[in-house]
Amino acid sequence: MHILLTGGTGLIGQQLCRHWLDRGHQLSVWSRRPEQVGRLCGAGVRGVAALEELDNEPVDAVINLAGAPIADRPWTTSRRAVLWGSRIALTEQLLAWLERRSQRPAVLISGSAVGWYGDGGERELTEASRPVKEDFASQLCIAWEETASRAEALGMRVVLVRTGLVLASEGGFLSRLRLPFKLGLGGPLGEGRQWMPWIHIHDEIALIDFLLQHDDASGPYNACAPEPVRNREFAKRLGRTLHRPALLPVPALLLKAGLGELSTLLLGGQRARPVRALAAGFTFRFNDVQSALDELSRRL
Repeated sequence: MHILLTGGTGLIGQQLCRHWLDRGHQLSVWSRRPEQVGRLCGAGVRGVAALEELDNEPVDAVINLAGAPIADRPWTTSRRAVLWGSRIALTEQLLAWLERRSQRPAVLISGSAVGWYGDGGERELTEASRPVKEDFASQLCIAWEETASRAEALGMRVVLVRTGLVLASEGGFLSRLRLPFKLGLGGPLGEGRQWMPWIHIHDEIALIDFLLQHDDASGPYNACAPEPVRNREFAKRLGRTLHRPALLPVPALLLKAGLGELSTLLLGGQRARPVRALAAGFTFRFNDVQSALDELSRRL
């Protein structure tokens, strides 16, 4: 199978490339820095600077994960434009290329996030739920999904992966927490009652592969473990895993003052459950956060 990835040099993309290389698939990554793709994704992965380089080659599946990091810096006007362009504008470019092709891939798996629902409070959120509160992150995910869904009109199967916080030792949000927690400066954010939908990187990769292989899979899927955890409990368990106290809360007012609207990502949350993945027969290897942290602990 020839698989084209956008965002292939990111945390999830790199792991997908290694997973599919081991299974003998042909992989291409659309990247602004194609010369780095082989080093980051694997020696057998081809980097392309322009989609037109693939015009004469059959492509069986597209995995669309590209997007600038949403939590790296405050959402200024210029940063919002970057976040929007790296997701919606890039997906529109991808769709325009797909529309011009005589041979189209069978499936488009497109990234999204549980932030699609907004701050859900205590509500249990499934794929049948509607957005609870539309902040910028929610609006961004909604527009991203709506854009990707236009591929259905091209005769393609479209899958939307609403990912939670990815637990991995190589990167992601755990890498940002490692130093303050190891210094004994970790703790809950605000009151710590907000729900954290999370997923181990192993299950994220396995679920995307599962959705690729199952021809009847389409529409949104919550990519998060069956047992979400409150922020306070997560901080306590991460501190225990790193053998450090986790008693210093970060005041909500401080986060709001320093980060502006971006603080809603940290102080809000989603009690999301992967109802459709479970109903389709997918089995999570890591259901509870302690088992995930235990597996990652030797590399943290």
